Amino acid sequence: MTASTKAEGRETQRHEARRLARHVLLAQTGHRSSFDGLLRAVQDRLLGYLLRLVGNRALAEDILQDTFLTIVKQLKFLRDPEAFVAWSYRIANRQAQRVLRRAGREPKGDILPDELPAPADEHDAPTREDIDRLMRNASPASQVVLHLHYLEELPLHEVAAILELPLGTVKSRLSYGLAALRRRC
Repeated sequence: MTASTKAEGRETQRHEARRLARHVLLAQTGHRSSFDGLLRAVQDRLLGYLLRLVGNRALAEDILQDTFLTIVKQLKFLRDPEAFVAWSYRIANRQAQRVLRRAGREPKGDILPDELPAPADEHDAPTREDIDRLMRNASPASQVVLHLHYLEELPLHEVAAILELPLGTVKSRLSYGLAALRRRC
């Protein structure tokens, strides 16, 4: 990835954050279509994240509904509109952890088959599914950090905020996760 491609990606993320911030402000004043737009903007990403955590689609969808209910109730208290996405992930993470604790389970991460398929061509880029399969080799704590940082493309400080962990802990889990991936490759 070139420096200009990375810069374009960061600019796109900033633009998206500003767009969502405008929707947050409007939704906080009762604008219904802005609120609906906010939920649509995070729905697929949150569902994927929850599915990775709990390993069951029906349960992930139930947790997503609980997450949306909390967002509905608490949006008026969000002080930094640009933090909406990270705030949404934090709510989803709390909801999932609560459900898993009640069930006496740990977060999953093994929702995909074991083996990473060989690429058809050496120039083929790995797919998201390939990366998910490979990530199974990391601990559940590292999987969550790897998923949020690399697949959801969230900066580490947002990952730390979502998981309510110190930045150093997130960096450590990322390092351990990457080491596990390197051992597998």
